[in-house]
Amino acid sequence: MNPSKRQFLRCSCGLSLLGGVAGIGALSGCAATGPGMAPRAAGAGGPPPGPQARTLHDIFARHWEAQARLAPEWGTYRGDHRFGGELAQVGPEAEARRRSLTEGFLQEARAVNPDALDARDRLSREMFLQNLQQQLDLSRFEGYRSMNLGALRGPHTLMSGLLQQQPVDTAEQREQVLARLAQHPRRIDQEIAQLLQAQQLGWVSARPVLERVLAQLDGQIRADVVRGPFMDPWRRLPKGVPEAEAARWQERGEAAVRRDVIPALQKLRDTVARQLMPRAPDAGGLLRYPGGDAVYAALVRQQTTTNKTPQELHDTGRAQLEQLHGEFAKLRERMGLRMGFSDALKALSSPEHFFSSPQAMLEGYRATAKELDPWMPRLFVELPRTSYGIRPMAEHLGPGAADNYTGPPLDGSGPGWYNANVLAYQRRQKWALPSLVAHETVPGHHLQIARARELGDLPAFRRGGGYTAFSEGWGLYAERLMDEVGFYDTPQARWGFLQAQAFRAARLVVDTGIHALGWSRQQAIDVMNERVGENPIFMTAEVDRYISTPAQALAYMTGQLHILDERERARQALGGRFDLRRFNNAVIDHGALPLDVLSAQLRDWTQQELNVRRA
Repeated sequence: MNPSKRQFLRCSCGLSLLGGVAGIGALSGCAATGPGMAPRAAGAGGPPPGPQARTLHDIFARHWEAQARLAPEWGTYRGDHRFGGELAQVGPEAEARRRSLTEGFLQEARAVNPDALDARDRLSREMFLQNLQQQLDLSRFEGYRSMNLGALRGPHTLMSGLLQQQPVDTAEQREQVLARLAQHPRRIDQEIAQLLQAQQLGWVSARPVLERVLAQLDGQIRADVVRGPFMDPWRRLPKGVPEAEAARWQERGEAAVRRDVIPALQKLRDTVARQLMPRAPDAGGLLRYPGGDAVYAALVRQQTTTNKTPQELHDTGRAQLEQLHGEFAKLRERMGLRMGFSDALKALSSPEHFFSSPQAMLEGYRATAKELDPWMPRLFVELPRTSYGIRPMAEHLGPGAADNYTGPPLDGSGPGWYNANVLAYQRRQKWALPSLVAHETVPGHHLQIARARELGDLPAFRRGGGYTAFSEGWGLYAERLMDEVGFYDTPQARWGFLQAQAFRAARLVVDTGIHALGWSRQQAIDVMNERVGENPIFMTAEVDRYISTPAQALAYMTGQLHILDERERARQALGGRFDLRRFNNAVIDHGALPLDVLSAQLRDWTQQELNVRRA
């Protein structure tokens, strides 16, 4: 699949892991031991693997390596910088190579005898096969695959985000940056060819999405080059680099940006404005595209890892919204706000509820994170070692862009990062931060993803990939965990939690409405404004995100409800012997999983807990 079209994990949400089958291969569960279901240390215990297991793990390793070569940008995000001077090829020839590669690995993995494997490797093989087959199934939708401009991600944001992750500690790494910049014009030409091919097939992004793309391009093209996002590597040069040498690197970097980046982005902008905009539909629901219903059905299966229909998901969202608005009513009564939902929102949006500046908001994020950290030992038996930081998002993404999380490198050489949109300081209330930070950092994305990275007995592809329904479901579950332990200790903070839950419930309604039920963009915006009540600019940006990234927004509430259902099942079975800390580790200590596999693992864990308690 075109790397720029891959479905990335997004929270509110941003680039983190390559998600599901559109990413790199499969994830699976792990055998685990110890009180918190922590994984065995690499190479510890058990008989040596047999020939079939060695063959299987060789397939996993070669597939991981092949994908690293085909998608070097992905390597940069996971901390593999061997190919940091390259950009992936896109287009028909590159797609044919990827398809051939996938078919070959499928054939090899199918030839491995599952009866000769232990339970963990059987599961790994099954999931590897499932994911690669799903990649092939999605790759046949050429029009959708080639329509590679999104409201938040695409070739228009490729380089700015990538450079933020690229190291410049050595001269070799700095040369890699320059080499990658030099390849940018070729990559943009390939992306443009893809866009024009999609147009010929009847697939052009909706007008509101393209308007956002143009605004993001303008924010990069018109920015002061020296202060803009493409000079980020040269602002991070090691302190030991002599001043004169640093100046030479900065000069070379600036020259490359002016020569290789800005003209290519201008060319992309001209294509979008002159050739795509005149043909862009006003609404972007997949039903309006040729074969779009089949595309959406495939994406729903991929993103939710379930067989639920769009109508079932739509109905679940409506039911959740009704329940949450009942909780809003009780909270309004407690707060003395004897008025409707929209009037209460106005009362909670007076000036004192907002930050005074971007820096004040950034400090607010960081202070909230410090308050969350001490709670973690109360909620988990074992915690990851890798740290995280909070940094501002790139300005060209605008105040409507959603906050997001970038996972740590696979080798543990760096932290995870919460990318905070501090430009939204005039639009996001202070009381919204506790649940948001819990989602993105701990106990949410950072804790789960960093833990997966550290499961040292697992193959690299299992530690470095993800399933959107699992990871986003966990992020939303993390918000609820903090409500259950009383972290939201003011009525306003709990209002923020409920609003965040309503936000994800409304996504079920709106995403299916747009892509399966024929809703207009305005219908979707109206529901978000009326039932969620966040800033209208943000709600509109979110709707455009759902238009350009179909089904991804379905994963959040679907995953949380699944985890909560399994927790209740375990609690009923274990009674007074149920341990929340052990359960939470049991969820994340298998790495990211499809939801049906998660259920099987948690039911095995419940039985093990019963056996241990009876012994």
